[in-house]
Amino acid sequence: MKLIVGLGNPGKKYQNSKHNIGFIALDSYAESNKLKYKKSVKFTSELVQTGEAILLKPKTYMNLSGSAVRRVCDYYKIDPSDVLVIFDDLNLPFAKIRLRSTGSAGGHNGIKSIISSIYTEDFKRLRVGIGRDSDVDMKDYVLSDFNKSETKQLASLQTDISNIIDAFIAGNDFEKLMNQYN
Repeated sequence: MKLIVGLGNPGKKYQNSKHNIGFIALDSYAESNKLKYKKSVKFTSELVQTGEAILLKPKTYMNLSGSAVRRVCDYYKIDPSDVLVIFDDLNLPFAKIRLRSTGSAGGHNGIKSIISSIYTEDFKRLRVGIGRDSDVDMKDYVLSDFNKSETKQLASLQTDISNIIDAFIAGNDFEKLMNQYN
């Protein structure tokens, strides 16, 4: 079983924010594959199971995402190496994607929460660049909405993100995926 986690914050207030790129990516994937999420109180998330994969959107707010990931991994007996987390990255140029097979949190609170909850850094990551604006406070920037130009750029990324998700679910070699997309 594979677990694909999109990080974000629940609620309309954050729906189109840069910090919600994980939710946005999973929503696009689910829509293109005609998948419907179900709300789960048990996992404090929205999730959908498709074949041998689960798409998960934790509804715990970003800083507590790890608790939802841990509960799903424990319940479905998913090894952390079979987890792919999609999240925003301030340190990448806007609309640039980067795959990593392991690593530190790099200052991202959602990733910090996952690492502390599943007790390992050994899970896959799909980082999506949101850039950085040095004139705007970091917290305000990540919680700001995408503008029209950025929304168009993100739409063009969805094909690559969907292909990565499909390849991950299919069990393709992650090193080869990293070479292909990085």
